[in-house]
Amino acid sequence: ALLVGSLATSTGSIIIRLAEAPALAVAAWRLTLATIIIAPFSIAPLRREIGRLSRRECGLLVGAGACLSLHFAFWISSLSYTSVASSVVLVATNPLWVALILRFVLRERIPRGSVVAITVALVGAVVISAGDLTLSLRALWGDVLALLGAIAGSAYFMLGRAVRAKLSTLAYVWPCYAIAAGLLIVYALAAGQPLWGYRLPTYGMFLLLALGPQILGHSSYNWALGYFSPILVTVALLGEPIGASLLAYLVLGEAPTLGVWLGGPLILAGILLAAWQERRG
Repeated sequence: ALLVGSLATSTGSIIIRLAEAPALAVAAWRLTLATIIIAPFSIAPLRREIGRLSRRECGLLVGAGACLSLHFAFWISSLSYTSVASSVVLVATNPLWVALILRFVLRERIPRGSVVAITVALVGAVVISAGDLTLSLRALWGDVLALLGAIAGSAYFMLGRAVRAKLSTLAYVWPCYAIAAGLLIVYALAAGQPLWGYRLPTYGMFLLLALGPQILGHSSYNWALGYFSPILVTVALLGEPIGASLLAYLVLGEAPTLGVWLGGPLILAGILLAAWQERRG
Protein backbone atom coordinates (compact mmCIF):
# COMPACT_ATOMS: atom_id res chain seq x y z
CA ALA A 1 0.00 0.00 0.00
CA LEU A 2 2.83 2.40 0.80
CA LEU A 3 4.49 1.63 -2.54
CA VAL A 4 1.23 2.23 -4.42
CA GLY A 5 0.71 5.47 -2.50
CA SER A 6 4.20 6.67 -3.34
CA LEU A 7 3.80 5.93 -7.05
CA ALA A 8 0.39 7.63 -7.17
CA THR A 9 1.47 10.80 -5.38
CA SER A 10 4.52 11.09 -7.65
CA THR A 11 2.20 12.11 -10.49
CA GLY A 12 0.53 14.89 -8.52
CA SER A 13 2.93 17.77 -9.18
CA ILE A 14 3.04 17.01 -12.91
CA ILE A 15 -0.76 16.96 -13.23
CA ILE A 16 -0.95 20.22 -11.26
CA ARG A 17 1.49 21.88 -13.67
CA LEU A 18 -0.59 20.67 -16.63
CA ALA A 19 -3.83 22.03 -15.13
CA GLU A 20 -4.36 25.59 -16.37
CA ALA A 21 -5.82 26.95 -13.15
CA PRO A 22 -4.57 28.85 -10.06
CA ALA A 23 -3.23 26.85 -7.13
CA LEU A 24 -6.06 27.21 -4.61
CA ALA A 25 -8.68 26.38 -7.25
CA VAL A 26 -6.73 23.23 -8.17
CA ALA A 27 -6.53 22.20 -4.52
CA ALA A 28 -10.24 22.87 -3.94
CA TRP A 29 -11.28 20.80 -6.95
CA ARG A 30 -8.90 17.98 -6.03
CA LEU A 31 -10.34 17.54 -2.53
CA THR A 32 -13.95 18.25 -3.52
CA LEU A 33 -14.01 15.62 -6.26
CA ALA A 34 -12.25 13.09 -4.02
CA THR A 35 -14.85 13.72 -1.30
CA ILE A 36 -17.74 13.22 -3.73
CA ILE A 37 -16.27 10.07 -5.30
CA ILE A 38 -15.67 8.20 -2.03
CA ALA A 39 -18.85 9.45 -0.29
CA PRO A 40 -21.07 6.47 -1.31
CA PHE A 41 -18.55 4.07 0.22
CA SER A 42 -17.76 6.13 3.33
CA ILE A 43 -21.04 7.32 4.82
CA ALA A 44 -22.16 3.92 6.17
CA PRO A 45 -18.89 3.05 7.99
CA LEU A 46 -18.64 6.61 9.29
CA ARG A 47 -22.14 6.38 10.82
CA ARG A 48 -21.26 3.08 12.46
CA GLU A 49 -17.93 4.19 13.85
CA ILE A 50 -18.20 7.91 14.66
CA GLY A 51 -19.71 7.06 18.05
CA ARG A 52 -16.38 5.52 19.09
CA LEU A 53 -14.75 8.96 19.20
CA SER A 54 -14.66 11.18 22.25
CA ARG A 55 -15.29 14.91 21.94
CA ARG A 56 -11.53 15.50 22.02
CA GLU A 57 -10.96 12.99 19.22
CA CYS A 58 -13.68 14.65 17.14
CA GLY A 59 -11.76 17.89 17.61
CA LEU A 60 -8.57 16.17 16.47
CA LEU A 61 -10.41 14.95 13.36
CA VAL A 62 -11.51 18.48 12.50
CA GLY A 63 -7.99 19.74 13.13
CA ALA A 64 -6.55 17.06 10.84
CA GLY A 65 -8.86 18.18 8.03
CA ALA A 66 -7.87 21.81 8.57
CA CYS A 67 -4.16 20.94 8.47
CA LEU A 68 -4.72 18.92 5.29
CA SER A 69 -6.26 21.98 3.65
CA LEU A 70 -3.23 24.09 4.60
CA HIS A 71 -0.88 21.38 3.34
CA PHE A 72 -2.38 21.49 -0.15
CA ALA A 73 -2.81 25.27 -0.16
CA PHE A 74 0.88 25.83 0.61
CA TRP A 75 2.35 23.01 -1.46
CA ILE A 76 0.32 23.46 -4.64
CA SER A 77 1.01 27.21 -4.46
CA SER A 78 4.75 26.47 -4.23
CA LEU A 79 4.67 24.84 -7.68
CA SER A 80 3.86 28.25 -9.18
CA TYR A 81 7.14 29.67 -7.88
CA THR A 82 9.82 26.98 -7.74
CA SER A 83 10.77 23.86 -9.66
CA VAL A 84 8.94 20.56 -9.27
CA ALA A 85 12.11 18.91 -7.94
CA SER A 86 12.72 21.56 -5.27
CA SER A 87 9.07 21.59 -4.22
CA VAL A 88 8.62 17.83 -3.85
CA VAL A 89 11.96 17.30 -2.10
CA LEU A 90 11.18 19.99 0.49
CA VAL A 91 7.56 18.92 1.02
CA ALA A 92 8.82 15.36 1.66
CA THR A 93 10.59 16.42 4.86
CA ASN A 94 7.51 15.30 6.85
CA PRO A 95 9.35 12.77 9.09
CA LEU A 96 11.63 15.51 10.39
CA TRP A 97 8.77 17.82 11.34
CA VAL A 98 6.91 14.88 12.89
CA ALA A 99 9.95 14.24 15.08
CA LEU A 100 10.06 17.92 16.12
CA ILE A 101 6.35 17.85 16.98
CA LEU A 102 6.91 14.74 19.08
CA ARG A 103 9.72 16.45 20.99
CA PHE A 104 8.56 20.03 21.50
CA VAL A 105 4.77 19.70 21.39
CA LEU A 106 4.13 16.25 22.84
CA ARG A 107 7.29 16.32 25.00
CA GLU A 108 8.44 12.89 23.89
CA ARG A 109 12.16 12.19 24.01
CA ILE A 110 14.02 12.13 20.68
CA PRO A 111 17.13 9.90 20.53
CA ARG A 112 20.47 11.51 19.70
CA GLY A 113 20.56 9.69 16.36
CA SER A 114 17.30 11.34 15.34
CA VAL A 115 18.72 14.76 16.23
CA VAL A 116 21.66 14.05 13.89
CA ALA A 117 19.24 12.98 11.17
CA ILE A 118 17.18 16.16 11.53
CA THR A 119 20.31 18.30 11.35
CA VAL A 120 21.53 16.58 8.17
CA ALA A 121 18.17 16.99 6.46
CA LEU A 122 17.79 20.64 7.44
CA VAL A 123 21.25 21.33 6.01
CA GLY A 124 19.97 19.80 2.77
CA ALA A 125 16.93 22.09 2.83
CA VAL A 126 19.22 25.11 3.29
CA VAL A 127 21.36 23.98 0.33
CA ILE A 128 18.30 23.70 -1.91
CA SER A 129 17.01 27.09 -0.84
CA ALA A 130 20.44 28.68 -1.33
CA GLY A 131 20.57 27.24 -4.83
CA ASP A 132 17.14 28.69 -5.62
CA LEU A 133 18.21 32.04 -4.17
CA THR A 134 20.75 32.28 -6.99
CA LEU A 135 17.83 31.82 -9.39
CA SER A 136 15.41 34.36 -7.87
CA LEU A 137 13.63 35.40 -4.71
CA ARG A 138 10.52 33.99 -6.38
CA ALA A 139 12.02 30.49 -6.34
CA LEU A 140 13.06 30.95 -2.70
CA TRP A 141 9.47 31.90 -1.81
CA GLY A 142 8.32 28.69 -3.49
CA ASP A 143 10.73 26.74 -1.26
CA VAL A 144 9.28 28.43 1.83
CA LEU A 145 5.75 27.50 0.75
CA ALA A 146 6.82 23.88 0.20
CA LEU A 147 8.31 23.72 3.70
CA LEU A 148 5.13 25.20 5.17
CA GLY A 149 3.24 22.50 3.28
CA ALA A 150 5.47 19.86 4.87
CA ILE A 151 4.83 21.24 8.37
CA ALA A 152 1.07 21.33 7.81
CA GLY A 153 1.16 17.80 6.41
CA SER A 154 3.10 16.60 9.43
CA ALA A 155 0.52 18.13 11.76
CA TYR A 156 -2.18 16.35 9.73
CA PHE A 157 -0.53 12.97 10.28
CA MET A 158 0.07 13.63 13.97
CA LEU A 159 -3.50 14.77 14.67
CA GLY A 160 -4.86 11.80 12.79
CA ARG A 161 -2.70 9.25 14.61
CA ALA A 162 -5.08 8.65 17.55
CA VAL A 163 -8.27 9.03 15.49
CA ARG A 164 -7.15 6.64 12.76
CA ALA A 165 -6.69 3.90 15.37
CA LYS A 166 -10.45 3.99 16.09
CA LEU A 167 -11.82 4.46 12.58
CA SER A 168 -11.57 2.45 9.37
CA THR A 169 -9.76 4.10 6.48
CA LEU A 170 -12.88 5.40 4.69
CA ALA A 171 -14.52 6.55 7.91
CA TYR A 172 -11.39 8.56 8.66
CA VAL A 173 -10.44 10.01 5.29
CA TRP A 174 -13.92 11.12 4.18
CA PRO A 175 -14.47 13.72 6.94
CA CYS A 176 -10.84 14.85 6.58
CA TYR A 177 -11.24 15.33 2.84
CA ALA A 178 -14.64 17.01 3.27
CA ILE A 179 -13.34 19.50 5.85
CA ALA A 180 -10.26 20.24 3.73
CA ALA A 181 -12.39 20.68 0.59
CA GLY A 182 -14.72 23.15 2.31
CA LEU A 183 -11.83 25.22 3.66
CA LEU A 184 -10.01 25.21 0.31
CA ILE A 185 -13.13 26.51 -1.43
CA VAL A 186 -13.19 29.36 1.11
CA TYR A 187 -9.46 30.03 0.56
CA ALA A 188 -9.90 30.13 -3.23
CA LEU A 189 -12.88 32.48 -3.13
CA ALA A 190 -11.19 34.74 -0.57
CA ALA A 191 -8.11 34.95 -2.83
CA GLY A 192 -10.27 35.79 -5.85
CA GLN A 193 -9.42 32.54 -7.65
CA PRO A 194 -12.46 31.37 -9.65
CA LEU A 195 -13.69 27.80 -9.39
CA TRP A 196 -15.41 27.83 -12.79
CA GLY A 197 -14.74 28.86 -16.38
CA TYR A 198 -11.77 26.62 -17.21
CA ARG A 199 -11.18 24.62 -20.36
CA LEU A 200 -12.42 21.01 -20.45
CA PRO A 201 -8.89 19.46 -20.28
CA THR A 202 -8.31 21.33 -17.00
CA TYR A 203 -11.37 19.70 -15.44
CA GLY A 204 -9.94 16.39 -16.64
CA MET A 205 -6.74 17.17 -14.72
CA PHE A 206 -8.82 17.94 -11.61
CA LEU A 207 -10.43 14.50 -11.92
CA LEU A 208 -7.06 12.78 -12.40
CA LEU A 209 -5.75 14.50 -9.27
CA ALA A 210 -8.73 13.28 -7.27
CA LEU A 211 -8.53 9.69 -8.49
CA GLY A 212 -4.76 9.14 -8.50
CA PRO A 213 -2.70 11.21 -6.05
CA GLN A 214 -5.59 11.85 -3.65
CA ILE A 215 -7.80 8.74 -3.44
CA LEU A 216 -5.22 6.14 -4.39
CA GLY A 217 -2.15 7.92 -3.01
CA HIS A 218 -3.10 9.73 0.20
CA SER A 219 -5.71 7.15 1.16
CA SER A 220 -3.01 4.46 1.02
CA TYR A 221 -0.94 6.48 3.49
CA ASN A 222 -3.95 6.90 5.77
CA TRP A 223 -4.62 3.17 5.64
CA ALA A 224 -1.02 2.51 6.69
CA LEU A 225 -1.33 5.03 9.52
CA GLY A 226 -3.48 2.47 11.32
CA TYR A 227 -0.54 0.06 11.42
CA PHE A 228 2.66 2.13 11.50
CA SER A 229 3.95 5.21 13.33
CA PRO A 230 3.64 8.64 11.64
CA ILE A 231 7.41 8.80 11.07
CA LEU A 232 7.51 5.49 9.21
CA VAL A 233 4.42 6.38 7.16
CA THR A 234 5.85 9.71 6.12
CA VAL A 235 9.16 8.05 5.21
CA ALA A 236 7.21 6.37 2.40
CA LEU A 237 6.79 9.86 0.92
CA LEU A 238 10.47 9.64 -0.05
CA GLY A 239 9.46 7.94 -3.26
CA GLU A 240 7.63 11.06 -4.40
CA PRO A 241 10.65 13.36 -4.95
CA ILE A 242 12.38 10.70 -7.03
CA GLY A 243 9.36 9.87 -9.17
CA ALA A 244 8.20 13.47 -9.52
CA SER A 245 11.65 14.75 -10.51
CA LEU A 246 11.94 12.03 -13.16
CA LEU A 247 8.45 12.77 -14.53
CA ALA A 248 9.15 16.53 -14.52
CA TYR A 249 12.19 15.93 -16.69
CA LEU A 250 10.41 13.52 -19.06
CA VAL A 251 7.07 15.36 -19.34
CA LEU A 252 7.93 19.02 -18.69
CA GLY A 253 11.60 19.06 -19.73
CA GLU A 254 12.43 20.52 -16.30
CA ALA A 255 15.89 19.43 -15.16
CA PRO A 256 16.67 19.53 -11.40
CA THR A 257 18.85 22.47 -10.30
CA LEU A 258 22.33 22.01 -8.83
CA GLY A 259 20.92 22.81 -5.38
CA VAL A 260 18.52 19.87 -5.67
CA TRP A 261 21.31 17.50 -6.71
CA LEU A 262 23.41 18.58 -3.70
CA GLY A 263 20.74 19.14 -1.07
CA GLY A 264 18.26 16.45 -2.06
CA PRO A 265 20.50 13.50 -1.10
CA LEU A 266 21.18 15.16 2.28
CA ILE A 267 17.45 15.42 2.97
CA LEU A 268 16.87 11.83 1.91
CA ALA A 269 19.83 10.65 4.01
CA GLY A 270 18.53 12.54 7.03
CA ILE A 271 15.06 11.06 6.71
CA LEU A 272 16.41 7.54 6.27
CA LEU A 273 18.60 8.03 9.34
CA ALA A 274 15.52 9.09 11.30
CA ALA A 275 13.64 5.99 10.14
CA TRP A 276 16.58 3.73 11.03
CA GLN A 277 16.81 5.31 14.47
CA GLU A 278 13.12 4.75 15.15
CA ARG A 279 13.29 1.15 13.95
CA ARG A 280 16.29 0.59 16.17
CA GLY A 281 14.45 2.11 19.12
